[in-house]
Amino acid sequence: MPEPSGNPSVGVGPSSRFGALGIELPAAPTPLGAYVEASDAGHLLFISGTLPVVNRKLAISGRLGGNLSVEQGQVAARLASLNALAAAREHLGDLDRLKKLIKLTVVMATTAHFTDHAAVGDGASELFAQIFGRPPGHTRMVYGVQSLPMGAPVVVETIFEISP
Repeated sequence: MPEPSGNPSVGVGPSSRFGALGIELPAAPTPLGAYVEASDAGHLLFISGTLPVVNRKLAISGRLGGNLSVEQGQVAARLASLNALAAAREHLGDLDRLKKLIKLTVVMATTAHFTDHAAVGDGASELFAQIFGRPPGHTRMVYGVQSLPMGAPVVVETIFEISP
């Protein structure tokens, strides 16, 4: 069981942490093109870029620094991260095979003057810290671009370490 702070206890897998945190994973996303959502190699699981979709529809759209606030970007990053975890569950069959998040990339559609990329990325990092432990044990890259698929404000890409 997680401690009150959200820190997971030793020996408790990610799937039980979701229940303790009151988090329900969505249905796994489906590819928008000619690729797969998840692919593993050795002890690594690569999840394609996931969007902030709910019930297979974009939940938040727009541009950070334009019509979207940092807080809305954090919500979008968290939703996209939940979709990455859903893709991992579908691929692995068991979320408890996830040992840790290795690398997180958060790409966001921004205005030219937006500079709070790290704060938006924290919407994803904080979720993963709740699931895998604090302090966050992953590396991260965040950056802004002109546009993203379907008008999404955020795309999250992840690399996990998995057990056999």
